[in-house]
Amino acid sequence: MSNLTDRVSYLKGLAEGLKLDTEKNEGKLIEKILEVLSDLAKEVETVKEDQDDLNAYMEAIDNDLSDLEDAVLDDEDYDGEEDFDEDGDDEDEDDNLVEYTCPHCGEEMTFEVDSFDFDEDYLCPNCHQPLFPETPEEDE
Repeated sequence: MSNLTDRVSYLKGLAEGLKLDTEKNEGKLIEKILEVLSDLAKEVETVKEDQDDLNAYMEAIDNDLSDLEDAVLDDEDYDGEEDFDEDGDDEDEDDNLVEYTCPHCGEEMTFEVDSFDFDEDYLCPNCHQPLFPETPEEDE
């Protein structure tokens, strides 16, 4: 039993030792208060037990996840932290970028591969000429 349930039991013993008249209002009130305290103490004990079980379960999941990370990820490739270049930029973001030079004015620009739409007509921000001019197809 928890300390809380022991204390409520002690209070019940004190109330019984006082030989309160449960037929009078004051005695009924104290009896009902002690019943509520007892119910609350039992609920708190149940919640504490459930919380302990949940903590143990979460620790087991954390250990399993750690084992999985060790099995899947090579320690040389992953140290639990993000990889950043000297500018503080995420190095993985560079894998998603393509640099392109305007064929008309030589302006250099960068495009994100994932958001690039091949059907869109892109214009150079410097000379406003098409970046990817359509070439006429030769007749065979």
